[in-house]
Amino acid sequence: MYRYDEFDREFVTARTAQFADQVERRLSGELTEDEFRPLRLQNGVYLQLHAYMLRIAIPYGTLSSRQLRRLALIARRFDKGYGHFTTRQNLQFNWPRLEDIPEILGLLAEVEMHALQTSGNCIRNVTADHFAGAAADEIADPRPIAEVIRQWSSIHPEFLFLPRKFKIAVSGATRDRAAIRVHDIGLQLVKDEAGGLGYEVWVGGGQGRTPMIAKCLNSFVPEVDLLAYLEAVVRVYNRYGRRDNKYKARIKILVHETGTEELRAQVEEEFAQLKGGVLTIPAEEIRRIETYFAPPTFAARPAVSERLEAAKRADPSLGVFLAQNLHPHKVPGYASLTISLKPIGGIPGDATAEQMEAVADLVETYGFDEVRVSHEQNLVIPHVALDDLPEVYAGLVAAGLATANAGLLSDIIACPGLDYCALANARSIPIAQAISERFADLGRQREIGPLSIKISGCINACGHHHVGHIGILGVDRKGEEFYQITLGGAPGEDAAIGEIVGPGFPAEGVPDAIETIVDTYIAQREGPHEPFLAALRRVGHAPFKEALYGAR
Repeated sequence: MYRYDEFDREFVTARTAQFADQVERRLSGELTEDEFRPLRLQNGVYLQLHAYMLRIAIPYGTLSSRQLRRLALIARRFDKGYGHFTTRQNLQFNWPRLEDIPEILGLLAEVEMHALQTSGNCIRNVTADHFAGAAADEIADPRPIAEVIRQWSSIHPEFLFLPRKFKIAVSGATRDRAAIRVHDIGLQLVKDEAGGLGYEVWVGGGQGRTPMIAKCLNSFVPEVDLLAYLEAVVRVYNRYGRRDNKYKARIKILVHETGTEELRAQVEEEFAQLKGGVLTIPAEEIRRIETYFAPPTFAARPAVSERLEAAKRADPSLGVFLAQNLHPHKVPGYASLTISLKPIGGIPGDATAEQMEAVADLVETYGFDEVRVSHEQNLVIPHVALDDLPEVYAGLVAAGLATANAGLLSDIIACPGLDYCALANARSIPIAQAISERFADLGRQREIGPLSIKISGCINACGHHHVGHIGILGVDRKGEEFYQITLGGAPGEDAAIGEIVGPGFPAEGVPDAIETIVDTYIAQREGPHEPFLAALRRVGHAPFKEALYGAR
């Protein structure tokens, strides 16, 4: 994984000292909250309903055991003993005291972490496939180019005050697990006929108040030219993106209002001036960064582990867990393992300090000292030998992290909602808890099959409800929380925005509504293996609307 160079260390250390001075001036009253706001946002500090919140960057979702232990220490010493992993592969602490944040940032800097550009109208944390470098369907590891983009975009003098926040995601596999089509810029790694690496560039995706699927602006940008092309896109956005209305300030609105062809022409004109210049990525620099992401040295192992098979026969729960949470690895005898942060009745994405330390111990011993954060708010051990899975499972059971629901109905994405967020209209967490408790029977969940539920407490869509198979949006109706349901969303290569099925439901009615949707799906599907989306797209929304609302 990437290691800080001399520039990184000096840069992060200087910014930490600078922010410490700004906090001191805020606490003394020298700075008002309005004056302090742009300064704290540049350092990942939000003011939420009850306290300040600190959002920590986890570039492309990759952590070492040392970094995870440091997050656990901060959770225990400065928060309430837990952290919240987000859909941007970041981690949030919801209860730090403002006066403690400079010390927290100093502790993060010691382990090559920071909170820069996790907020504000800038290029945010670059995300990637959580199985990057391990997935059997991978064309190439996307993290080296994600690191190049991180370095290019960090404190970029031209892009620190964009019209609105800007998000980039990179996928290096045939299956899109990074949701690139609902990002401001999404990059899909591809190869040309000669085997050269390049990128499809998708521009103008996003959720929020006006959800849109990105448009493919260029089907092949050579790797060496990628930064020049990205700079061209962001320059055009910075020049023409609206600043008079924050609800229309994202690049998706510019794409929509300008038109794909006209925007492409403007970007190509800008790109022509930049191509071949200082933004050309030297091949030796790409190779240098790739060395940081070189795969571990994998011992030769058989594709089938007799030891694991015997352990599964002795403990059927191990087999159930692995059947749901294991992902194919490119190297025989190894796998990637999802650690669900969605226990039945729990808060999606939360992990205690003790659980973080337990995972750190496991990856240090069995996982080549690497853990990932997924945009589904789970953790992943990307490389683990099949022979070692019984011990890993035992450690997860002891830590309360052995929920076998990855990809199932109770693997719910939810934003913090009105329990924390000053922007929210309704609570998200209690709705997620109620649904998971209603469908607590794992056997029933497996019979239902893969099904994604995503919940947002406001139209900003931090819970990605627009691209859930079932999306739930909390709204305020004359002081009462109601929940609007959408069906048919998808974040991957078949990306789609869900459609509203009808009037909203009160909080207590949401589990019944989900039950009705699930029952309708089971009644309509062609056999037990037809996925929810396939059945919905085949029969349409009408049967679901009829079941939910009847004749009303």
